[in-house]
Amino acid sequence: MAIVTATELGKDIAGSPLLRGVSFKLDRSDRMTLSGRNGSGKTTLLRMLSGDASIDEGALSVRKGAKIALYDQRPPRERDLTLRDYVLSGAAEVVAIEQEVARLEQAMADGAHDDATLAAYSAAQQRFDLHGGYHWRDRALVTLRGLGFVEHDLDRRLSTFSGGELTRGSLARVLVGEPDLLLLDEPTNHLDIASLEWLEKHLASIDAAIVLVAHDRWFLEAVGTSVLEIEAGRSRYFAGPWHAWRKEQAAREMALGRSIERQQAEIARLERFVERFRAKATKARQAQSRVKRLEKMERVERDPRDTRTLSFSFKEPERSGRVVFELEGARLEVPGRVLLESASMHVERGEHVTLVGANGTGKTTLIDTLTGRRELAAGKLRTGHNVTVGYVSQHEADLDDEGSVLDAVQRATGLTPGKARALLGHFLFSGDDVRKPVSALSGGERRRVSLAILVTSGANMLVLDEPTNHLDLESREALEDALLSFPGSLLLVSHDRALLDAVGTRTLAVEDGELRSYEGSWAEYVQAREERRAAQSEGAAKPAGAKTRAAKANGSGGARRAPRPSKNGQRAQRALEREIDAAEESLRALESELADPGAWSDPERSSDSTRRHAEAKRVVEQLYARWEHASG
Repeated sequence: MAIVTATELGKDIAGSPLLRGVSFKLDRSDRMTLSGRNGSGKTTLLRMLSGDASIDEGALSVRKGAKIALYDQRPPRERDLTLRDYVLSGAAEVVAIEQEVARLEQAMADGAHDDATLAAYSAAQQRFDLHGGYHWRDRALVTLRGLGFVEHDLDRRLSTFSGGELTRGSLARVLVGEPDLLLLDEPTNHLDIASLEWLEKHLASIDAAIVLVAHDRWFLEAVGTSVLEIEAGRSRYFAGPWHAWRKEQAAREMALGRSIERQQAEIARLERFVERFRAKATKARQAQSRVKRLEKMERVERDPRDTRTLSFSFKEPERSGRVVFELEGARLEVPGRVLLESASMHVERGEHVTLVGANGTGKTTLIDTLTGRRELAAGKLRTGHNVTVGYVSQHEADLDDEGSVLDAVQRATGLTPGKARALLGHFLFSGDDVRKPVSALSGGERRRVSLAILVTSGANMLVLDEPTNHLDLESREALEDALLSFPGSLLLVSHDRALLDAVGTRTLAVEDGELRSYEGSWAEYVQAREERRAAQSEGAAKPAGAKTRAAKANGSGGARRAPRPSKNGQRAQRALEREIDAAEESLRALESELADPGAWSDPERSSDSTRRHAEAKRVVEQLYARWEHASG
């Protein structure tokens, strides 16, 4: 049976129709993405499915007993809890089963061995095992780590986290609850690329139906199995991945354009006839028949919002020197921490370079240094001849809040009011929109103003830090098109992997405290990264496996013999292998001990159990690292 079936759903807002005729059916493993412009009703539909908003028309059928969870970016209200307690509270059902198992175990320990107690214990234990048994907390903590939290975050109070961290905590809580129907509204916000990749794999693996809204095209392609398109209040269901839907949509748009043109020509012809001949007695009957045809004709129309699209191109820049930026032996640091040491890089004229790395590794610090907003702690930075930098910050801190949108653009560009209005029209500011106070703009509107100023700057070196923040999908694609045709140089920081892949010709990656360069765009970088990880994993194989491979290499004709270590080296290696065996045995014993629910009976014991487990794993990993070094 389907998890959820929607039949001709409708919703009115303030007496006006927002949604009409929305229909779909979802089974487990279906991942449906919602497509539609801002304000089209995507979030409202998610809330209708969760029961948080009423349904004005149609019917919604949800499988009996199905658990529904909605993530809508709202941070937690309670701020006095620790992150660990808050996230684990999302699994109330598992906690209840665990408590029931513990109660029955205590009853049996007190002498209750009747059939009813034993049957109840067996049933509760089976339900508990389905949720991971005594290791369910470990699985929950894996979710937190996947979303970018570290060990010392777990026992911090929610009141100590930023807004972005709190929304990530809310997402973790929803995922830990293991719902049957998972509703996600912009889950990719506030995630770095590593967390995005983890979330993609996690959503593809869970046993649930998913409905999600996102503007990240790479994420939509990786996760989605179908698309529900919402346009002008109506919906259209497409079974297939996101890229196939976009291809079908483009073909449909082309056909729709021709249909509109044909229908408009027919309407004009009929109206001309009616206008010219309605008054003539000899033509009155024919004119009346054409009036009826006009009245009955089902008009092919577009939502007025769909005709407003972001469209722009960058001003042709002056030619710069061959090398735009050159960094040599650089040290970048923030108070109490060195981000990069002895780092070197360069950007040449016309190169489109992307900069990637986990949050906190120093990407923004690096571009602030290149653009003169921060001093180097050591090393040299050279800026090439005739280089003019155009910079867009991820936080919009450089946008002047004083006055209206038109005032801000005129101050920044020197354009006349008429030309400034024309420029803003390309960025979806028309009519009275240009008189809006800058201080009252939304995040997306502020981003569009920043881009409008940038395109007229004449800069031949664009430095863009998360330029797609707050932009909808169509605006992201318009930016992509503009950057692809930009003949100058580009240094781009973004979590939008589709944009990185489209515009990048070389990738700079901050990895393990180093700045590394890879030829090609995002896809080529990912391939190189995965090959390196595979090689590292192969090198970190278990000692027994390593010894087996070594034996095969030394025992077969024609194989290359590895140099034998000295007797002292061999003794040291054997001693390390004994230490590894002992450490692994200790880890196994500890895991058996922690299978006792008493180890997690209260926050203090839970914290101690997690710490001991992490320490035991760390010891094993360190011993393996020493063994690999000795073996090499």
